Amino acid sequence: MRIEAYSQVNSIYKADTVKKSKETKRAGVSDQVVISSAGKDYQAAKAAIAKQPDIRTNLTESIKSRVDNGSYQVSGNDFANKVLEKYQSMMLYNE
Repeated sequence: MRIEAYSQVNSIYKADTVKKSKETKRAGVSDQVVISSAGKDYQAAKAAIAKQPDIRTNLTESIKSRVDNGSYQVSGNDFANKVLEKYQSMMLYNE
């Protein structure tokens, strides 16, 4: 098989190829991240909380020793009042 007009066929294939740019230009604008004061406050609070222990050992040890020796007494009314106070404060916060 003989192809007569090889240069014409070859030029068609070359037309389909994309020319690559030799020169790349850098963008004049750079990205910036701006953190609001609320975000900075949040980060500071989060860092302060992370430094605190998960368990307040001074409080838990006191209660544990009182439970162990039988002197720890909790009033049902006091407990119910604290639960209601927490619930009400949560409801006010969510409104």
